[in-house]
Amino acid sequence: MMIEIKNARKEQSSDIARLIMTAMTDDCCLHFCGVGYGLEDFRGMMTMLVDREDSQYSYRNTLVAMDGDRLVGIAVSYDGGRLHELRQAFVEAAKACIGKDHSGMDDETQAGELYLDSLAVLPDYRRQGIARRLLKATKEKADRMGLPCVGLLVDKGNPAGEALYVSVGFRYVNDNLWGGHPMKHLTSSNSSALGRADASIALHSLVRHLVM
Repeated sequence: MMIEIKNARKEQSSDIARLIMTAMTDDCCLHFCGVGYGLEDFRGMMTMLVDREDSQYSYRNTLVAMDGDRLVGIAVSYDGGRLHELRQAFVEAAKACIGKDHSGMDDETQAGELYLDSLAVLPDYRRQGIARRLLKATKEKADRMGLPCVGLLVDKGNPAGEALYVSVGFRYVNDNLWGGHPMKHLTSSNSSALGRADASIALHSLVRHLVM
């Protein structure tokens, strides 16, 4: 098996959206939906947002792990200083597609970091170092963008996820509240530790459970 990390392409939007939802978990996706809307509505919205170029979930913000022609993993990240600009697409789409106004959401990132929004690997490909490679590629992306660190939020109810991130060089910065969940804000500016753990995971800023 030869896994390659590449920039995503627009035609991969549907597969990327499904993996973002894997990272978020069904419960979290439904949390964002208004009354009468479900996972298929959310999936349609996410596919549209990945397909766009002005969304935080855009394919342009996504690195993909490829096994030949099969997309097996994703890392979605963007400049934290552009959060409000990029989130507007989600806010507008949520009103139109899933019947809920999220314009008052708490900020999950800030200027000065490349924010790792979503990281996921297909179940059949976990425990093979693919997520570790995606993390390493995300750090290299931050370097190319001139951003000093990679940042993320991890749920305080997810100690296994926090332990994983600490093991690959992330360190606690402060507390945060996002999506109704108490979070820890972690950052990493050191790529050397990324080779010391196999990040076989599916994580998102809302996720409470580590999927091994």
